[in-house]
Amino acid sequence: MLGVKVLGVSATTAKEELYSAEVQLRNDIVDLLSIKRQYRRTKRNRLRYRKARWQNRKKDKGWLAPSIQHKINSHLRVVSEVHKILPVSKIIVEIASFDIQKIKNPEIEGASYQSGEQLGFWNIREYVLFRDGHKCQHCMGKSKDNILNVHHIERRKVGGDAPDNLITLCETCHKKYHKDEIHLKVKRGQTFRDAVFMGIMRWVFYENLKIIYPNVNITYGYITKSTRIRNELPKEHRVDALCITGNPNVKRSDAWYYQKFVRKNNRSLHKANLLKGGKRKASKAPYLVHDYRLFDKVFSESKEWFVFGRRTSGYFDLRDLNGNKLNKGSYSCKKIKLLELGRSLLTERRQAIPPLP
Repeated sequence: MLGVKVLGVSATTAKEELYSAEVQLRNDIVDLLSIKRQYRRTKRNRLRYRKARWQNRKKDKGWLAPSIQHKINSHLRVVSEVHKILPVSKIIVEIASFDIQKIKNPEIEGASYQSGEQLGFWNIREYVLFRDGHKCQHCMGKSKDNILNVHHIERRKVGGDAPDNLITLCETCHKKYHKDEIHLKVKRGQTFRDAVFMGIMRWVFYENLKIIYPNVNITYGYITKSTRIRNELPKEHRVDALCITGNPNVKRSDAWYYQKFVRKNNRSLHKANLLKGGKRKASKAPYLVHDYRLFDKVFSESKEWFVFGRRTSGYFDLRDLNGNKLNKGSYSCKKIKLLELGRSLLTERRQAIPPLP
């Protein structure tokens, strides 16, 4: 099943379910790239002026944003991992389409699709000021400040410049907010980031699958929902994937797998904050600390754990994929046993809970 945050996977025969998994995808790439851009621009501002270079660069045909490209690559990797352990003869992918304008306005139809909410405005700022009646949405004009600013409710690098994430504030209230003297009671409007991601991903992923594997088919969300309700199955990603296979009533497996994509490498060489003397602390830890790497799977206290933090003192931060810590995040490395070297895709076996009668 195609997903933006969590991916459901199921492999079945006509009699039983052989493999069931839920995979959590990374959603921090937009934030990390924004921080990287911020550092890059700060560094350029410290340098003397130089003429612009490389203005003739163009993106290749079929280029996708890194956040979307990662999700597509993650989907392809999950399919490849299943192919390594099972002789898969047929792949079925659920794709979904979202009419964002219909979600915003259920009565829209015909030529109204060509007349968006920003029609007739020069830019987003002009539209937001008009929408808010050219009035500060915090003090409602009580400050008598005629200078109006457009404020981001969520951080720009996370929330973007969508009108639902913008609000009109007078300059007085805007400065007070950033000095933490006032607090806004507004929340950003509905975001359609996931719907946009899905609209871009679905056909790219499907076309890439057809190149690699011979027998690829598609299905739709309403068919999955109908199958799940008809067979009285719970709403879970791996259960939806089971319905997509067309065998919802087969014998279920006793265990399933929870997987999570993580970032293995930190490309930042130094910390952003300066130490005394104008020095910067190194951002990267040694490759091996007491012969263990980051995200190594280890065994201790009759359970499997992952190394989320390492200290030269020999006390590690061990966690499971739910975030539960062993001994409050400080456990001696002498009491653990290595099971598997760290990977960018962590896997944890979980026991299936039998359905209630």
